[in-house]
Amino acid sequence: MIMQSEKKSVVTDMIDQAVAALDFDQLHKTYWEQNEFLVIKQFLSRRFVEDVLVPQAHGLQTSLNRNYIPGHKKGGSVSYYTVLEKGPLFLDLYRSASYRDFLNRLVHADLLLCPDNDPHSCALYYYTEPGDHIGFHYDTSYYKGARYTILLGLVDRSTRCKLVCDLFKDDPAKETRHLELITEPGDMVIFNGDKLWHAVTPLGENEERIVLTMEYVTNPEMGRFKRLYSNLKDSFAYFGLKTVFKRALSGQFPSS
Repeated sequence: MIMQSEKKSVVTDMIDQAVAALDFDQLHKTYWEQNEFLVIKQFLSRRFVEDVLVPQAHGLQTSLNRNYIPGHKKGGSVSYYTVLEKGPLFLDLYRSASYRDFLNRLVHADLLLCPDNDPHSCALYYYTEPGDHIGFHYDTSYYKGARYTILLGLVDRSTRCKLVCDLFKDDPAKETRHLELITEPGDMVIFNGDKLWHAVTPLGENEERIVLTMEYVTNPEMGRFKRLYSNLKDSFAYFGLKTVFKRALSGQFPSS
């Protein structure tokens, strides 16, 4: 039996190995050619993800908040606050020095962890009921700097539930490029939140999809009005009023 501390070191070591094995020059070229969007197939091996990360994702599933916004979104979410308390393996990836160094070189910026009062910092999205989906949107940054989104596929037992992306939608000088992707366990997607128009198509019967999302920012400051707006959006669309505003108002967070 692997102890928790040993698991954490295994995750960190695996990330270091994965980063070292990347063809950085090719990935860098593709990222910028695709308007700050990149898919890395099998960044982590499927076996490693299913053996080490998926059991923790399933363990956190009892804490998820389900939400439904007619015409836009249906699904379940587990916030950063719960990950801090019960999901240390995911924090190993989010806080990995070698991975953040890779991202900094890729996006030409000094990326910082989100503040502890951002429930999206390192969170999980669960598509577990028929029809679970999210409509087209940008991951708009309410911070004073840019916000970058990283998705890691954990579970994908679906033929219908896909990440769909329209590249260059924000660039009138270029033709929009439409992609439909299955995020298999270990696949990683990296993009500038203000540039990628994307959605997730509805889940079918007897299907399941779980994705880890991580957010990094270039400036962790956010105006008071935008913080309130962000909290309201997160309350109704993702994590629930009790989770978001209890943390936001108390200013207290689990020790990390």
